[in-house]
Amino acid sequence: MTKPVPQPGIMQIKPYVGGASGIDGMSNVIKLSSNENPFGPSPLAVEAFQKAGHALHRYPNTDHASLRAAIGKLHGLDPERIICGVGSDEVITFLCQCYSGPETEVIYTEHGFSMYKISALAAGATPVMVPERERMVDVDEILKAVTPKTSLVFVTNPGNPTGTMVSRADLSRLARELPDDVLMVIDGAYAEYVEGFDGGASLVEKFPNVVMTRTFSKMYGLGGLRIGWGYASAEVIGVLNRVRGPFNLSMPQLDAAEAALGDSEHVERCLRENTRLRAWLAEALAELGVPSDTSCANFILARFADANEANACDDFLQSEGIIVRRVAGYGLPNYLRITIGDEASCRRVAHMVGRFKGVVPASDDSKSEGKKS
Repeated sequence: MTKPVPQPGIMQIKPYVGGASGIDGMSNVIKLSSNENPFGPSPLAVEAFQKAGHALHRYPNTDHASLRAAIGKLHGLDPERIICGVGSDEVITFLCQCYSGPETEVIYTEHGFSMYKISALAAGATPVMVPERERMVDVDEILKAVTPKTSLVFVTNPGNPTGTMVSRADLSRLARELPDDVLMVIDGAYAEYVEGFDGGASLVEKFPNVVMTRTFSKMYGLGGLRIGWGYASAEVIGVLNRVRGPFNLSMPQLDAAEAALGDSEHVERCLRENTRLRAWLAEALAELGVPSDTSCANFILARFADANEANACDDFLQSEGIIVRRVAGYGLPNYLRITIGDEASCRRVAHMVGRFKGVVPASDDSKSEGKKS
């Protein structure tokens, strides 16, 4: 008896597993597992979302013109070369669907976002992982891996879950030395957390085979709505729009995202607090014997002696109502990724790691958590 057979590569996909959002038996937890903005979305975005509820019987526009214009105005980009998707994940899917397939290879780095491999396999392409150097993207390793079959190269910048960043010089060199028929995709989901960084937009302007992807899920606090975008040459955007569904974004998504772009004060506050608390938490954990690389995102990658200690610390934190993220699936078994929360959350997690390490006695709870930076 015959049965339907999926496309080649599909059965090799391990479904994506997101960060935990709850702990059995606990109703009040501190969630630091998904790199969410602890301050939430802009009040303007919430208001726009609520207003959109009065017109849910209407179809949204199909070209996202108003949102693309707002993105273009804020970043100084050509709106005609912007595409919007259900998170930047969908733009990544479009890229693999359009520019890879059987007999092609898609390069991604050792600790890169797992959706690159998933999207490549879904398109029937062969994913090729290249090593990083001390949790940093290694341009030379990428260039060594390029073959005549290479169609796409994905670079996360800043990295997730590493938090490290490729230098402008290295990014430029990679773009310059890649073959013209290979698309270089700079995934800038965390670009807003780096002051003065354009996410790769200037390279898109200079090289027709460079694409930049961005998201509203992190800095703008709209992860629950799933809105992302990409910027590329007019030719590439024209190709991607051929596979984009006409109504891939709803009216509430479009309206909330556009409103979020208009609240610069909220973004500035989120950036300022993330920068301050990221430095504080990294220093506090380092003093406890838990170092981390310099992070350019809204999380830190806490380094433990080995996988057993990392897992034991995670178990202890969960017992205290704190959820962080194990990243063994990214090849980092002795690390925990910890989102930068608000000040109370950062102080709580540092205190509990101190408790786990035996540095802070339980009797010091109120004293330690009451200190101000």
